[in-house]
Amino acid sequence: MKGSAMARWMRFEANGHEGFGTVEGDHVAVHTGDMFGQAQPTGQSLPLVGLRVLPPCRPTKMVALWNNFRALGAKLGQEPPAEPLWFLKASSCFEGQDAVVHRPRGYTGRVVFEGELGIVLGKQCRGATAEEAAAAIFGFTCIDDLTAVDILTRDPSFPQWARAKSCDGFGPFGPVVATGLDAATLVVRTVVNGAERQSYPISDMVFPAATIVQMISQELTLEPGDVICCGTSVGAGSLKGERSVVEVSIEGIGTLRTTYVDA
Repeated sequence: MKGSAMARWMRFEANGHEGFGTVEGDHVAVHTGDMFGQAQPTGQSLPLVGLRVLPPCRPTKMVALWNNFRALGAKLGQEPPAEPLWFLKASSCFEGQDAVVHRPRGYTGRVVFEGELGIVLGKQCRGATAEEAAAAIFGFTCIDDLTAVDILTRDPSFPQWARAKSCDGFGPFGPVVATGLDAATLVVRTVVNGAERQSYPISDMVFPAATIVQMISQELTLEPGDVICCGTSVGAGSLKGERSVVEVSIEGIGTLRTTYVDA
C-alpha cells in the first residue's frame, strides 16, 4: 500500500515448474521463499515471453463487495450501506492472465462482467484496528468479477450470490499484485472487444480499502494472499456474442485479459 516499496509481483510456470518474482521491464526477477514473508532474489532473470502467467497469489478465499460505489448506487436508487455488503467466491473459480472461460453447462442466461480493484492481504488479519488493517494490505490487483446473473434471483426464496459468482473460471485476477500504490488515486478501466465500457475512480468508494479490511476482519479472519474485490461502478453489463475479450486495466498494476466463450 502507500508508503511501501513499489513492486509488481507475479507467479508463473516455466518448464513445468512454478515460481514467483517481480516484473522488471520484459523480464521477471525470480525470488525464493514467501512472497508475503521472507522473499529473496535468486539472481535469475527470465523473459516474460514464453512464461505461463498464473494468478499472482493463492487466496484461501475471495471476498467480494456489493454497492460500494456511490455513482452506481445512485444510478440504481440505492442508499450507501452502513457496513460492507459482501459474499464469497469459491477458490475453484480463480484464473489468471489470458484465461479462457466458458458458459456454465446447462446455463442459458446472461453472463455479466465487472471490472474491479482487488485488495491482497499480506498478513493474517483478525479483529483489526484501523492501523492494523492498513498494515495488513500487501498490494492491489485487477479483478474480472463474472456473474451468471440470472441465477441470482431465480429462486425468490433464496438469493444465490455464491453460486452465481463461483462458476468455473468466474474469478480471474492479476496479472500481478502491485505494492506501493495509493488506492484512492487509481482508476479502473474495462474494455470489452476493444470498446471502453467502464472508467471510474476508486475515490468514489463508500468504504476505502483499509476500512473494508478492518470491518470484514471483525467477522472473518483474513489470511495472507486472500483477495477482497472492492465492488464495481457504472458500466458493468452483459457479455454478448460468441466470444468476448474483457480487459480490466489499472495504472500501476497492468491489464488483466480474459476471453469469455459463449459455448
